[in-house]
Amino acid sequence: MPALLALTLCLALADPADRSCVLIVEGAPGTPEYGAEFRRWAGLWRAAAEKGGAEAVTVGEAEGGGVDRDALKQALADKGTAGREPLWIVLIGHGTFDGREPKFNLRGPDVSAAELADWLKPIKRPLAILDCTSSSGPFINALSGEGRVVATATRSGDEQNFARLGQYLAEAIADPTSDLDKDGQVSLLEAFLTAAARTQEFYRSKARLATEHALIDDNGDKLGTPADWFRGIHATKRVKSGAAADGARAHQLHLIKNDREQRMSPEVRDRRDQLERAASDLRATKGTIPDDAYYARLEKIMVELARLYRDSSSGDGR
Repeated sequence: MPALLALTLCLALADPADRSCVLIVEGAPGTPEYGAEFRRWAGLWRAAAEKGGAEAVTVGEAEGGGVDRDALKQALADKGTAGREPLWIVLIGHGTFDGREPKFNLRGPDVSAAELADWLKPIKRPLAILDCTSSSGPFINALSGEGRVVATATRSGDEQNFARLGQYLAEAIADPTSDLDKDGQVSLLEAFLTAAARTQEFYRSKARLATEHALIDDNGDKLGTPADWFRGIHATKRVKSGAAADGARAHQLHLIKNDREQRMSPEVRDRRDQLERAASDLRATKGTIPDDAYYARLEKIMVELARLYRDSSSGDGR
């Protein structure tokens, strides 16, 4: 009984932001057929959130229409408190672009990328923003920033046909076959790459011209990296500016964590993530610094990582 009471008190006192939250936004469907598809995708995200022990909040699911703009703004205010665990924002539906301003279509007034960026400013917890709509590319420029992962179905606002990435992303996030590095869990990067590949396969199998090309950004440079720049989980191409490659941070976000990940304390996980990103940044410098210096720095990072994993496996990482 004392142990049960202690557990109950810990849960009651825990910071709600130390639990991941998936905010699923169902946009204006336009037709009943699209509405049914969007509800199915949203249901897959809710199921994945439940499996991963995350909170799931849905905007736009109420029958009979409504104005969802205010509901979205309020949900962001409610769930955007500071904390270690990320807020996942999944935008499902249609988007538009008039040559100047990209928008996500809601029932009632739409929301622009600039407005959404303004609503996100107070949020201190990590963010994963997944815009699965047509014309979504410009949302990267508006939303990219430190501590954020932003993925879009298209590379520009001019790709205005219905986007299919949302279906495959909703399916991939909890699909074990999306686990590209075989560590027993599916990262956001792995789900994105799997979904992008399945999207392109759809167009190939139907002998259609591809009208969407997904991007992901997690280094804050507002550029995004195309899915076909990756081999496995690593980007093999670099932008001319020399900015760090995207993908390292997205590969650290898991909606459904494996047993080893769950055993790690938040503090240990934070340090592990810092070391992994440092290793990724260092690898990008290979060939530009002397080999001895490169391998000395890499060895230092790898040794500390090994100690973290050893201690967490033995229970000392709690």
